[in-house]
Amino acid sequence: MLKKILIALTFPVLVLVAIGVAMPLWGVSARPASQTTRSPQRAGSAVATDAPTGTLQKVIVENGSVTMDLDLNRLNGISNTTQNLRQARFAIAANSFFPILVFNDQLRGAVSGSMALIQQNAGAPGVSDPGYSLPAALGASFKQLAIEKLPSGQGADLAVRDSNTGFTFFNIQGHQYDYDPAAQSLAITNGKLLVSKELANALGRPSDAGSVVGTISVGAVMQPIEITQLANGQPQAVIMPPMQHAADPATPTLVPGPDVIVGEIDSVEQAGNDATSVGLGVGTVSCNNGDQPIDWHPLPNTNHPVIPQNLYRMSGGADNTERFEQIGQSWMKHAFFALEEFICGTCNTSPPCVTGDQLCPGCADTYVASLNYDQNLIGSRAWVNPFTGVFPSNPDPNNHASHNHTGTSHRVTVATSDLIPAQNTGATYFAEADYISPTEYTWCQAHPGQCNMYNNVSYRPFTVSGGPTNFTFGAAGPTVRVQPAIQTWASTGATVTQVEPDPGNDGIWFMGYKVTDLGGGLWHYEYALYNQNLDRAIQSFSVPVGAANVSNIGFHAPPQEPGWPNDGTFNNLGYSSTPWAVDPSGGTVTWSTETFATNQNANAIRFGTLYNFRFDADQPPQTANGTVGYFKTGSPMPVEIQAPGQGGGGTPTPTPTPTATPSSSPSPTATVTPTPTATATATVTPPPSPTPTSTPTATPTATIRPTPTPRPNPPPRVRPTPHPRP
Repeated sequence: MLKKILIALTFPVLVLVAIGVAMPLWGVSARPASQTTRSPQRAGSAVATDAPTGTLQKVIVENGSVTMDLDLNRLNGISNTTQNLRQARFAIAANSFFPILVFNDQLRGAVSGSMALIQQNAGAPGVSDPGYSLPAALGASFKQLAIEKLPSGQGADLAVRDSNTGFTFFNIQGHQYDYDPAAQSLAITNGKLLVSKELANALGRPSDAGSVVGTISVGAVMQPIEITQLANGQPQAVIMPPMQHAADPATPTLVPGPDVIVGEIDSVEQAGNDATSVGLGVGTVSCNNGDQPIDWHPLPNTNHPVIPQNLYRMSGGADNTERFEQIGQSWMKHAFFALEEFICGTCNTSPPCVTGDQLCPGCADTYVASLNYDQNLIGSRAWVNPFTGVFPSNPDPNNHASHNHTGTSHRVTVATSDLIPAQNTGATYFAEADYISPTEYTWCQAHPGQCNMYNNVSYRPFTVSGGPTNFTFGAAGPTVRVQPAIQTWASTGATVTQVEPDPGNDGIWFMGYKVTDLGGGLWHYEYALYNQNLDRAIQSFSVPVGAANVSNIGFHAPPQEPGWPNDGTFNNLGYSSTPWAVDPSGGTVTWSTETFATNQNANAIRFGTLYNFRFDADQPPQTANGTVGYFKTGSPMPVEIQAPGQGGGGTPTPTPTPTATPSSSPSPTATVTPTPTATATATVTPPPSPTPTSTPTATPTATIRPTPTPRPNPPPRVRPTPHPRP
């Protein structure tokens, strides 16, 4: 049986046939041979020898059954720990329009639709048995429920609703999909029923929103209603019923070049746990915000994006905004088969874009959380250069053959102590995701001024409930596009500055800091260094403190993965989690990890990670220069911060990073550029791949960029309701 996770999407098969020639929407139409030749590729796009060939089917439910196990104590707000589980069974109405997409017998996605449920067991909740008593609103709707596939951005993939009124009773999370192509059967298992906000408010218990009150499973026989034969990405024959697609009135203006962004962060879901930690996944929707296609070729091809995910917490101080910390990180999901969804406001699948094999201009592609945390589909971060997007095909960067997984392996691993609400009163949480694409860098080299490698990160706030080992996450606001999560700290009074140490040759990082007056002649100094896509990484950080008396010196970093076979780290030992050493002497406080020459697996600030440095001092803040030292290559450089007193220690030099040859050049001075445009030239040399044999070089003048203004999210697209095949 082929196991796949169902992807949240709206992917009309019409987009596959609208690739250049009009085709009838009913019956079978084979292209003449003269029309099946692919158009030449645009500059920067891949040769289409690996474009998808095969059969794409849209299938719907022929018949099936659903089982719900409801905890009536939790559902009725009875405050005891004893479960009162009762089972309700339903048949699925024949020919329910709940479409899924199957490509070459592998489950790949779903179109918005629903399954109508027909109550089966007479003794089910809502009938005469007092042991089955339900809240009135749910009991009145029990004979007209439906399972609905939700559009992207709803925080869940599926929901249980009243089919007549649309009232949502439960959101479904944590479920897994199994599709058997031989039997054409679909199974949905391990689904958790979470109380919706609507139901919680109707019950007068709004705090119950997101609480788990049962489980759900589905078994269905499927039947095809649309079949498309593809050859090298081109449709050869199509069978489909009439379909209509409304024009979008708010089509955004696409930027020059390929530009993948995180358009939506759908959800955060727990996948497993161990004694002290949980493993999470972040659901993502990518958008091609550019006017050129983005390669999406699956492994073993390396021309596709990779998707790391992170979790952050803001807490501390009187208003819980004193510090901003990263509490978890994952390995990287390897993208495959772009779905060309109409989520971002437009979707142009015309040639030379190859649907499925490339993400076309304006189009979207969704990976729900359960796919992004699938441990067999995520590979180590150590293989990739985050600026160029380059990673090897040999050895396989997604090889899991030589190790066994736990509930947290490779996922966004977070200590339960960082999530338990009672231990984190007033804390707020933020999920972040990134799409790192080699297509963008390749295009940038040939088209200076069309470099879109700096805006691939987005974030979204979430609430956390539950514990001590099982947690649920509720969206607390919209996705903030093309900004890293550290920017939310800036909205609380922190200063966040973007720094680019080697323009055109390496990526960017962010310097954040906030000073809090503690009273009594003491100030708390909090610093956060976030590396977005800087391949060289950061090895040391120094703050001048002059004659100030410093206390409560601290350091915080997210946990690293242990070593795994074929994980891309030196000798497969994994990256170190050893806290940085601190030296408070000589009028400075300096934190540092081992140098690259000493330990290639040292606990450096690599891409997609944020480290914190803090202390209290008896002197008020003044503008000063801190010093940042790099790990793989480059000389230490100053960066503007606030520090105690006059910073009498001057600008210290931390533990030096190794260089290929001695250099007498002084540390570069950062300059401010008035516009947030990327700088690159057609002749720059790509930075080294992230291998242990990187050759360090001197660093040119750094550029500190003002933070770019986020692009506005387009208004939601109104889609026509799909109709079943007549």
